[in-house]
Amino acid sequence: MNQLAAQTEMNTEHQIDILSESRFVFETEVHAINLVKDALDDSFVRIVELISKCTGKVIVTGMGKPGHVSRKIAATMSSLGTSSFFLHPAEALHGDLGMISPNDIVIAISYSGESEEITRILPNIKIIGATLIGISGNQNSSLIKYSDYSFVFPKFKEACAMNLAPTSSTTVEMVLGDALAVCLSKIYGFHEHNYALYHPAGSLGKKLLIKVKDIMHEGDKNAVVRAGTKLKDAIIEMSTKAIGIINIVNELHELVGVFTDGDLRRTFTREVDVFDLSVDDVMAKTPLYIHSDMLAVDALKIMKDNNISALPIVRDNKLVGTIRVNDILGVGIII
Repeated sequence: MNQLAAQTEMNTEHQIDILSESRFVFETEVHAINLVKDALDDSFVRIVELISKCTGKVIVTGMGKPGHVSRKIAATMSSLGTSSFFLHPAEALHGDLGMISPNDIVIAISYSGESEEITRILPNIKIIGATLIGISGNQNSSLIKYSDYSFVFPKFKEACAMNLAPTSSTTVEMVLGDALAVCLSKIYGFHEHNYALYHPAGSLGKKLLIKVKDIMHEGDKNAVVRAGTKLKDAIIEMSTKAIGIINIVNELHELVGVFTDGDLRRTFTREVDVFDLSVDDVMAKTPLYIHSDMLAVDALKIMKDNNISALPIVRDNKLVGTIRVNDILGVGIII
């Protein structure tokens, strides 16, 4: 039998009902989550309260699959207001234990509670003086015995057909970590502006942090002429700056009008002589404008609601810049 035939025979022997098997995995893991949900008790409440009062750092550690989960839990906590980081237990054995201080809290996650890399650092954590929280599925494990506070999962099956590979256990660890992070964020009064501060590159962060003044056209990049300027000269200024609008100001640099590329097209349809006209003859004399401290997302909404593509920006009654729809969209803000 050649290799291809052998592979074909092996595949035939292991054909499964993929949808049924997949649904079994979902059902098994959902059942495990429900068991843990029902098992939440005062021990979990004490852990949340303890972390909320921590004056140091929250350090999450785990080995193997729980290590990946621990890294995610630390990241979620950090993004929701709890200063936290992941400590690899094997690296901790070679000097990274120096990251731990007496006023820190260490959350150690091991479903068996006997992972060698975890159990070997437990005595040192105790000597350092940090508070140890153990999360495990084994009440009699070394991890739980060493821990100052602990949460022990109820018994459930892994979704793996052999009941061996971390599947249900890593799922409930993840959900438990999310519950910790969310409860703590509510205790802190963490809100969307805090979230935006920690996620400046995200869509929400941009909406809540980027102001008009951060992305406006100003100085030499802004299109500005004085009232009384000949229309032909205003057109040259508009085309040079290429932002689709020209702002007209008085001698105090106060905004008195605007002239847009749409206005220019409409002017030409009237067959006027641009050499005879002043910009005052064609400008909009009651222009809509915004302030420089306005959030860019609010400026975008104003422009969309009024079907305009650019707005002048004013600070202390003086023209300071111009912003376009494309400027806002260009930094990733959408509504």
